[in-house]
Amino acid sequence: MDLVFGVSWLLTVFLEGIHCQGVYAPPSVRIVHSGHACNVEEERYTERVYTIREGETLELTCLVTGHPHPQIRWTKTAGSASDRFQDSTVFNETLRIPNIQRHQGGRYYCKAENGLGSPAIKSIRVDVYYLDDPVVTVHQSIGEAKEQFYYERTVFLRCMANSNPPVRYSWRRGHEVLSQGSDKGVEIYEPFFTQGETKILKLKNLRPQDYANYSCIASVRSVCGIEDKNVHFRLTNKTASPTIKLLVEDPIVVNPGQTVTLVCITSGGEPPPTLTWVSSNETLPEKSVLNGGTLTLPAVTAEDAGVYSCLANNNVGNPAKKSTTIIVRALKKGRFWITPDPYHNDDNIQIGREVKISCQVEATPPEELVFSWLKNGRPLRSSERMVITQTDPDVSAGTTNLDIIDLKFTDFGTYTCIAALKGGGIPEISIDVNISSTTVPPNLTVPRGKSPLVAQEGDTVELQCLVSGKPKPIILWSRADKEAPMPDGSMQTESYDGILRIVNVSREMTGSYRCQTSQYNGFNVKPREAIVELIVQYPPTVEPVFTEIRQGLARTFTMNCRVLRAHPSRVLRYEWRLGSRLLRTGQFDLQDETEYVIRSLNRDGYGEYTCDIINEAGVGRCSFLVTGKAYTPEFYYDTYSPLWQNRPRFYGYKLQWTQMNPGAVDRIVAYRLGIRQTGQQRWWEQEIPVEGLIQPGELITYNLTELIKPEAYEVRLTPITRFGEGDSTVRMIKYSTPVNPHLREFHCSFEEEPICMFTQEKSDDFDWTRHSAATRDTKYTPNTGPSSDRSGSKQGFYMYIETSRPRLEGDQARLLSPTFNVAPKSPYGTTGPAYCFSFYYHMYGKHIGTLNTFLRQKGQTTPESPVWSLSGNQGERWRQAKVSIHPTSSFQMVFEGIRGPGIEGDIAIDDVTLEEGECRDPPPNNLRSLAPPPESHIWRLCVTLPLALFSRRR
Repeated sequence: MDLVFGVSWLLTVFLEGIHCQGVYAPPSVRIVHSGHACNVEEERYTERVYTIREGETLELTCLVTGHPHPQIRWTKTAGSASDRFQDSTVFNETLRIPNIQRHQGGRYYCKAENGLGSPAIKSIRVDVYYLDDPVVTVHQSIGEAKEQFYYERTVFLRCMANSNPPVRYSWRRGHEVLSQGSDKGVEIYEPFFTQGETKILKLKNLRPQDYANYSCIASVRSVCGIEDKNVHFRLTNKTASPTIKLLVEDPIVVNPGQTVTLVCITSGGEPPPTLTWVSSNETLPEKSVLNGGTLTLPAVTAEDAGVYSCLANNNVGNPAKKSTTIIVRALKKGRFWITPDPYHNDDNIQIGREVKISCQVEATPPEELVFSWLKNGRPLRSSERMVITQTDPDVSAGTTNLDIIDLKFTDFGTYTCIAALKGGGIPEISIDVNISSTTVPPNLTVPRGKSPLVAQEGDTVELQCLVSGKPKPIILWSRADKEAPMPDGSMQTESYDGILRIVNVSREMTGSYRCQTSQYNGFNVKPREAIVELIVQYPPTVEPVFTEIRQGLARTFTMNCRVLRAHPSRVLRYEWRLGSRLLRTGQFDLQDETEYVIRSLNRDGYGEYTCDIINEAGVGRCSFLVTGKAYTPEFYYDTYSPLWQNRPRFYGYKLQWTQMNPGAVDRIVAYRLGIRQTGQQRWWEQEIPVEGLIQPGELITYNLTELIKPEAYEVRLTPITRFGEGDSTVRMIKYSTPVNPHLREFHCSFEEEPICMFTQEKSDDFDWTRHSAATRDTKYTPNTGPSSDRSGSKQGFYMYIETSRPRLEGDQARLLSPTFNVAPKSPYGTTGPAYCFSFYYHMYGKHIGTLNTFLRQKGQTTPESPVWSLSGNQGERWRQAKVSIHPTSSFQMVFEGIRGPGIEGDIAIDDVTLEEGECRDPPPNNLRSLAPPPESHIWRLCVTLPLALFSRRR
């Protein structure tokens, strides 16, 4: 390596092919927390409870094992976490929520899946703690006692604060702490309906000393470091609930564009109330200006109309409320219709018959609406033959009718209906209706060639109905063949020219459309209607849209392209191409798919194949990318971090991987390995040759050496075949081991979360727990367990077995050490190396069970026997155990804790060491159990891999 790394290092290759299907493993999950937690209750039942203060940063890390490396997704109860947090964190191992709020508490799930078995899911419940400022409200009770000459006056002070956990309240009068029973005139209680969250101070028959300063202190007992909060209230003989006055009329009727000022003033209340304005429209208009009790609305519009309320609150009694309604004057939507003589069946207008002209306008306020009529521009008054009437605006929308009785030739002409509001200020609406011998009812037809109307998807189309008659009515369009909305989303669309215009027409819009005459702006007769058929053609929909096909040279395979939908579907043809080169064409007969067969793939056969299915509307395309690239390698993450070397500045790493679908393409002849130090630009590359075929599930191993402590590295691995380079995969390597890697210096005190690469046995009944005396909750296990770690520190960590529920007598928990390699045998003898294994144990409590240690060796087939065992109460102190072991192959040490007859049986271990050589001066309290262990404690180890595999924190 050149000077970029600052030191030379070597890459040594050690390839070990292991034909073992067992390397593929379904996922497993556990959740750990980082950051500052107030409290974490360990898994007593099924999950952890993680407590955090509102505003802090929540970090949860999902540690997974399994091969291939599982995909991770964070979710929250009844939904996805992505609904609430950045998508970038939902699929990461660490879920990070800065400035967490109370509504973000709940149960979080980490789900891991890799396609093998069922997904692994773990949950953790996050409890967000907070305390809001308390609020004191005061209520008075005044009642007259019959036949007596005095009043009873009782005052209630109610204190309330939102909190988690539940808040506790205390009251003070001045500096005096008030408590139940300390003063005959005082009662303190919690009403049943508030479930203890509200504390009420009752002052009975007010006395002079009751007029004072009161304080309510809300406390959650400093959990999560949340300090107490208090609020003050001064009670005097003038204390009173608020009263207010509105200095405005109700309602307020204004024209658009005017400025409205609402004035609200307090007329009573002690302490002085605060004034706020609210609107029936949920929020005040953005343009509104609020100045104390004065609300100004400049340039009002119809959208500003509504009820506006002034609220006054001083926490005494109920808030005072006064409201007024703003009405914005308006005229809109003027329409008319003509009704022929209702006593004759003929819809035409004829001399001697009766004709009614109706005119309708929407007005605000409706009671101000006034109508007038003109004939040929001159005012028209109601008479015996010209009867003018107006409907009651409270019954229906404002409508005026002009009845012409016994129609004469002189009655032909233009009649004008004029709508206005009293007082003016709003433009009038004027509607002209022409009555003549040419006034005829409507007729509706569809132009020739306009139905059925054929269009292609994406076009702009115009559906047309021709309407004749005088005057021409409004045309109403709707779907005729289904209860579906129109393209604009409404159930019915108006058209004044008989044309329905649809932009960007889609296949879902195919169907029948009904056009019909409306009574508006025309005759009030039976509606005329017609049907227009719309046919939308669209290109074929095909599958698959895109497929990647990986094949080796000389292979035979078939590609299929299938038609799902197309219109028209009667004339379909296909074209197969490789790039731009035409391979084959044809037409569909009765089948709905076409295939292309490659008999023997050669190098020219690699590339993108397309199959185009074509009809009049366009093209549907299936694409196939044929490639000889090898699939990506899959790194094996369930291995411990570094390889142990007796080197102070360097470490090694055992890189392991399997090959995804190794038989899909040509044989993999080599891997290109790239490595670079984090933060550097240059990659160092080397080819690793591969001998023979790689089997599915075969674990390939490569040792990286001379890595600089504690630097992290990025590793890239690329398979190579005759085709060339395949897909690469990249991973990070981090130096995270907390132990000295050489056996003669191995020591573990469990101070770091990775616990020196110790792992939990998966086949036992429960797990060992890492904890410290400062954070361990012992309320369920009194008179048991250590009060500090072995060094005497309450902040120091150790491992222990929790024997509280749901544990039962005889339940076993096993903790496995890392795998140690033995020193090479001496060439001059057959005696294997000796090691001294020592640890400290704490076995205090009347229900202490048994602590066993086992030596587990690679390839061992005989049942294990304890190399050290101890049972029963050993007193409230740490003791040391030492035992000499003589392994002959790679080995692990196993701690087995067995639960005793009750809950006071927690066993703890700390400061585990392993040194070369026999143990010297074993402690006198290193007692072996004389009786052999129960048969249930002897279990058989099934070895499926050449090395034990450990999960590690990444």
